[in-house]
Order: sequence, then C-alpha cells, then structure tokens
Amino acid sequence: MTVAIVTDSTSSLDPQDAEREGITVVPLQVIIGADVYTEGVDVTADMIAAALAAIVPVSTSRPTPDDFLAVYERLAAEGAEAIVSVHLSSKMSGTLDSAILAAKQASVPVTCIDSGQVGVATGFAAGRAARACANGGDAAAAADAARRAGDSSTVLLYVDTLEYLKRGGRVGTAAALIGSALAVKPILTITDGLVVPLERVRTQAKALARLEALAVDRAQACAEGFDIGVQHLSSPTIAAAVAERLAMALGLESIGVDEVGASIGAHVGPGMISVTVTPHC
Repeated sequence: MTVAIVTDSTSSLDPQDAEREGITVVPLQVIIGADVYTEGVDVTADMIAAALAAIVPVSTSRPTPDDFLAVYERLAAEGAEAIVSVHLSSKMSGTLDSAILAAKQASVPVTCIDSGQVGVATGFAAGRAARACANGGDAAAAADAARRAGDSSTVLLYVDTLEYLKRGGRVGTAAALIGSALAVKPILTITDGLVVPLERVRTQAKALARLEALAVDRAQACAEGFDIGVQHLSSPTIAAAVAERLAMALGLESIGVDEVGASIGAHVGPGMISVTVTPHC
C-alpha cells in the first residue's frame, strides 16, 4: 500500500528534509497588521520578530478544510492509497479540526494524528511516520509511529517573557503575570498538549544552563537513542552555543539548529530558545 504523509508548517520541517522524507507540508497563514502571508512562502521569522518589537498585531490562521482536501486529493491522484496527517496539538490550534473535516470527504482513507506537540517535535513525529512507511509499514504502522513520537517527546522552551504567549492565549494569564512580577526567565514545557511553566530562573544565563541540563538528562534516559533539535527566534548565536554545549555533553558531532517558523514565532517572541528530545521507540 502506498501511504502519503502530511503535516502542517508548524512542524518546522526544512523543505529539503520534507522532500527527502516524502512529507507534504500544508502552510498556516500569518497575519501581520492587515496583511496576510503564507508560512514558508512569503513571510519569515525575522518579519515576525520585527513586527512584535514594533507592537504590530501578529496572529495566525489555520489551513481551511478545503486546503487540506485539495492536498489529500492531489496525493490520491498521484497514487496514494492512504494518508496519515500529523499535526500540532489540537489544544493550541484548530488545524487538526480542519484536517479531520477534510478527511471525511477525501477519496482515500486519511488518519489524522494529534501529535500533542508543536514545532520540531511535530516534525519528528511526521518523520517517524514517513520512516515507518519507508520500512514497509502500512498506514496503521505510520500512525502508531507518529503517536508514539509525540507522546514520548520532551519540549523545553526558554522565553525572555511570557507576554507573547499570553497575548496568543497559549499560556494562562496568571502564569504570565507571575513571571512578569518576579522578573524571572521562565522555562516552559508541553504537557497534555499545552504550554505550561516548568521552572523559573532569575537570569538568562542560569535559565539556559538549566534548559541544557534538563535536555541532557532527558536524552541520556533514552536507552535506544533519540532525535534532538534546537530552535530559536532571532537568537542564532545563542542557539548555536546551546547546541554546541549539548552536543559536547551528549557526545554528538553536532545538533541541528533552526529558526522557528513564523506561526510559532508569532506566539513565543524574540529570544526564544527551545530544545526538543524525541526517543527512538
């Protein structure tokens, strides 16, 4: 059976990686002021960072069911007999809902997966689904691989401020107010599909050191190996340093560093650094 893998642009997949793995990416829309852009086409994370710094309203919009249906039908016409569609947490976006509505109208079976994650963790889940297919697995095997990757992933985020997450409704107002009142640097994680505070540290240096320590502990607990990635928004030098220290601590030659997509950047704000660890399972 020929199985196609689909994800959305919040998965932060490099276009070359997506093409190599045979993963189709459906973009979200990003609204800056009164202008609407398509993620991965005509908007960059730098544009988002500049808009946020200038206090220009920035928001995101999920793909429509018609957007997904068009992709599903194109893949079916190209020979796909089944599709596994892997998306960011349904508690953070209605993207999965759009995919589910489209799946009901598709001419081939479509299994929609809630990764329960965001960013490269969703990308890792889609990648696991693609590799399951490459190894001869059917749609059920690909869906199971994606679910297990999402369930087992650890996402650790450092943000300069919780203000942007509060604006977008991605973290509770109470948590954001606490962070602002104490002038602390929050470390966040994803729990049950939501962004939640994990720890609060007084300075950026201490926060990044703690972020790295938590990531190393998680990676070293993965007996069968792991995938790891570092992401950032407008902080390439800091992100590269974090990746270098993590690689040294874990005995790796290097760790990939990517800037987050515009849709994620709109909610985390400049200065965000994240580390994602997904065990091999």
